[in-house]
Amino acid sequence: MTDRPLTLMAVHAHPDDEATGTGGVLARYAAEGIRTVLVTCTDGGCGDGPGGVKPGDPGHDPAAVALMRRRELEASCDVLKVSELETLDYADSGMTGWPSNDAPGSFWQTPVEEGAARLAELMRHYRPDVVVTYDENGFYGHPDHIQAHRITMAALEMTALTPKVYWTTVPRSGMQRVGEIMREFHEDMPEPDPAEAAAMAEIGLPDDEITTWVDTTAFSGQKFDALAAHASQGENIFFLKMGKERFGELMGMETFVRVQDATGAAVPENDLFAGLR
Repeated sequence: MTDRPLTLMAVHAHPDDEATGTGGVLARYAAEGIRTVLVTCTDGGCGDGPGGVKPGDPGHDPAAVALMRRRELEASCDVLKVSELETLDYADSGMTGWPSNDAPGSFWQTPVEEGAARLAELMRHYRPDVVVTYDENGFYGHPDHIQAHRITMAALEMTALTPKVYWTTVPRSGMQRVGEIMREFHEDMPEPDPAEAAAMAEIGLPDDEITTWVDTTAFSGQKFDALAAHASQGENIFFLKMGKERFGELMGMETFVRVQDATGAAVPENDLFAGLR
């Protein structure tokens, strides 16, 4: 036996990602006495600046944006009761096709082995029982999300640890519901072109392929407040527009695919720590 606490490590790409995909489990497991460790890989410098100024526009200062987003990230972690925040502080690579993808020092340009070695050091320090990150496509194809996946899986190979490993996902039935609600709030929203619609249809998984369904309804208010802490990016966070009650109805279940397990816990499961306690 050991006095080491059960530990969840979530590896995310940007400030605010922690709240969108895992805010519920971070808050729930913190409330259950589990140590929660958040690793944020980039500085978020390609986010909106004060007044909504966009990357590449006059007045957008990535360094100032990164500092602002660090403060927001810390506020989000306070809301979610995250035990430990670790930042790798790579430069935000921006969306697919942006010139920042190719910038020296960007996360996307960082050798996987370098990022993985730094993350492996954190894993050896915290010895997580559960690790959560994105799938091979970074959930929706963002370069930094893909890179976060790559360094996480490589870091696991560098260590002798055997945590349960999960990739975030959403049920496709839920994605359909999100689309309906977006149209409800934006009646003038144009129909997506066929290529965009096809790409959206590939996000997430069929419900029967999801291994893990964690009910975080009781913590949806914290999740909403954590997202709201990232106020500078509010224009890009659609979920804040629906208010807490609707948000809780839509976002009260967080879903994952289990890709590594040494416990033998049966799936589908309703607890990331099934078989560990």
